[in-house]
Amino acid sequence: MHSRTPMARIVLGWREWVALPDLRFIVRAKVDTGARTSALHVDAQWRFVEGGAPWIGFRLGPEGVAGSLETAAPIVDEREVTDSGGHTTRRVFLRSRLALAGVEREVELNLCHRGGMAFPMLLGRSAMTRTFIVDPARSFLHGRTPATVAVEPALACQAAS
Repeated sequence: MHSRTPMARIVLGWREWVALPDLRFIVRAKVDTGARTSALHVDAQWRFVEGGAPWIGFRLGPEGVAGSLETAAPIVDEREVTDSGGHTTRRVFLRSRLALAGVEREVELNLCHRGGMAFPMLLGRSAMTRTFIVDPARSFLHGRTPATVAVEPALACQAAS
């Protein structure tokens, strides 16, 4: 038997606003304990090399539309991901700090097209491990802007179209 005292967990609703400060935006996320990894909607993505390392550039929001955002990050990995419909695709993974409910941690997320989905991000269980639990009857428990993060409000991503 373990003598370890469990730490108190922070309750999340089934949907929350999360900040990705390394990418400089705030996004609505569906909190999805059925998904192992987190996924971020992108409207376009392109690869390039920076300092000899592979990078991915991507855009959130349609090209030329006010409020769309272009940013880039180093590619951490590329793996097969099976979606809830059983379809497998190869996706690019990157790392970013995630700020939610006063907690900031580095998470891994993959880029995919989530057009037609209500939420531009899925927050998977690996990003929640040992810190958060989910109350499926509640939503948006932690407000829109995490207090610990300075983000440009004009770069907030409202929803995938």
